[in-house]
Amino acid sequence: MEREKNMSKKRKLDSSAQDSLYFESYADVTIHEEMLADTVRTDTYRRGIFRAGEQIQGKAVLDVGAGTGVLSVFCAQAGARKVYAVEASSIAEQAARVVRLNGLADRVEVIRGTVESAELPEKVDVIVSEWMGYALLHESMLNSVIFARDRWLRPGGLILPERAELFVAPINHLVAEERLSFWSMVKGQYGVDMSCMTDFARSCIMNGEISVQPVSVEDVLSHPCRFGMLDLHTVTPEQLKRVSGSFCCRCFGSSSLNAFCVWFAVTFPGEDGTQPLVLSTSPFKPETHWKQAVLYLDEPVDVVQDTRVEGSISMFPSEQSSRHICIHVEYTIGEHKQKSKTFSIPDWGQESQ
Repeated sequence: MEREKNMSKKRKLDSSAQDSLYFESYADVTIHEEMLADTVRTDTYRRGIFRAGEQIQGKAVLDVGAGTGVLSVFCAQAGARKVYAVEASSIAEQAARVVRLNGLADRVEVIRGTVESAELPEKVDVIVSEWMGYALLHESMLNSVIFARDRWLRPGGLILPERAELFVAPINHLVAEERLSFWSMVKGQYGVDMSCMTDFARSCIMNGEISVQPVSVEDVLSHPCRFGMLDLHTVTPEQLKRVSGSFCCRCFGSSSLNAFCVWFAVTFPGEDGTQPLVLSTSPFKPETHWKQAVLYLDEPVDVVQDTRVEGSISMFPSEQSSRHICIHVEYTIGEHKQKSKTFSIPDWGQESQ
């Protein structure tokens, strides 16, 4: 029993340390520069907020994970009576300066702390949050949005964005192929044959890590398949412990399939019959700072037109850190036997352990 208590205590300490590292990562200017420079992201949020102006005007808004405060300012500009900008990292100090500089200190209140520990003087009519991580669920901030919804959102309140979807497609990621072929070209450049490095390079590049990088349209081998959908009005923390779905697609033509590509889209509600506004991280859309999540197979598989690619995907938190996502894929390509592989993003602090 004592051992179980110590193990439980260790897990709690580890969780606290992971949270601290997570929040500290948002205390630096670089990540906020990257997010604000992502015009697809920031403009879509701005448009989504202003399109909901009638529902925001004169109302109370909660911004979960406010960062530098840009979304809170958008909400105030859209007519919100009061905006509670909750931010756990020290960047909250800069958010307060941004609010004052824009003459909104009377309507935007920056609250330093987690949303789980924050105390608001009232329920809110709207929750806005840019909670999405790589492959949608990396960093696990959606749990905080759910907590805020259940604790502070009035019945029938608005959540921006209100829905998230996950997609997958088989790809031939040419960047990987180019990196592998590099070792066969060294001899022509320097007179030293290093082609024996190819297998080692393959084991390093096509490993079990989720590789976050841009994928070009030309790399995609089929129409995308949606394998997951989250309604932010109803999703629960329990459901986030494993987000799963199946996929089935047919290849466009002859190629080499060396990876799967995962991306997401979030939707802002339409108003008065207008179409919903979608922020997509698809390779078919302009690039965002989220790029795409590339899951490399151990070995490439040749495909032809109409080769059937099917399987299932499960996304779940890492055992080492609940803020890190793992992706398990079971797949069958054509007549080949079913295979499976689990991918993860390396956990914080592992290098120092």
